[in-house]
Amino acid sequence: MTRISAVIADVDGTVVTSDKEVTARTAKAVAELGARGIKFAIISGRPPEGMRMLIEPLGLTTPIAGFNGGAFTREDMTVLEERLVAPETARRAFDYLQKKGVDIWLYSEGEWLIRDAKAPHVAREEFTVKFAPRIVADFDKALRDPHKIVGVSDDRELLARCETEIQALLGNEASATRSQPYYLDITHPQANKGDAVVTLAELMGVSMAETAVLGDSNNDLSMFAKSPFSIAMGNASDEVKKKARFVTEANDDEGFAKALERYLLAPDAKASA
Repeated sequence: MTRISAVIADVDGTVVTSDKEVTARTAKAVAELGARGIKFAIISGRPPEGMRMLIEPLGLTTPIAGFNGGAFTREDMTVLEERLVAPETARRAFDYLQKKGVDIWLYSEGEWLIRDAKAPHVAREEFTVKFAPRIVADFDKALRDPHKIVGVSDDRELLARCETEIQALLGNEASATRSQPYYLDITHPQANKGDAVVTLAELMGVSMAETAVLGDSNNDLSMFAKSPFSIAMGNASDEVKKKARFVTEANDDEGFAKALERYLLAPDAKASA
């Protein structure tokens, strides 16, 4: 039997619904974790500022991991640790994405930088993170020390190829994973969810052997590999589901709350490894 001391969860497609809401059932389940002494933390490709609206409904007091582990902050947004993309690596990634013709976003010094306010997914992302991007003519200054570079395209096959090609191009200089089928995140090599959940567990003072993780996307697979108790959402791809120990319902069907209730909070729940 394995005791679970902490739960670390992805945000979009996992904790929140497709409308980016925390349901009352989810908030109740997270509160019950706390009542039982189980710590709860979130991790996302979002910037930490883009998770501020989740702090109150989830009662967060644990560190927050943004940019897939590129920045760790307290709930008041005080920075605990940062992992930035090296300037030369950032430039190579930018040049590659530009040649492929995908839209490019940069996150640097607390800002979300774009070149076209009408580009695909900008409006949706602004709704999600609750702050506006800054439009710039070029990214030259921001490429000196970005937290994250994002390739954005609705050509999902192209972005899948880009993921493979840019990881081969950059090697161990960066991490390149799709956080959504239309977002390709390029971050510091240790800014990936596998390394990030280990850091979060250390910051919370718990062992990964006692940490459960939940997610729905390809970039969640690296954290599944670090935990003996991984749960995939019902809205995840078959590839992601196959890598998880358990599968719950979809995020729009209370899948997150149901997973906590079924595997961790039920009187007969057995978190066995």
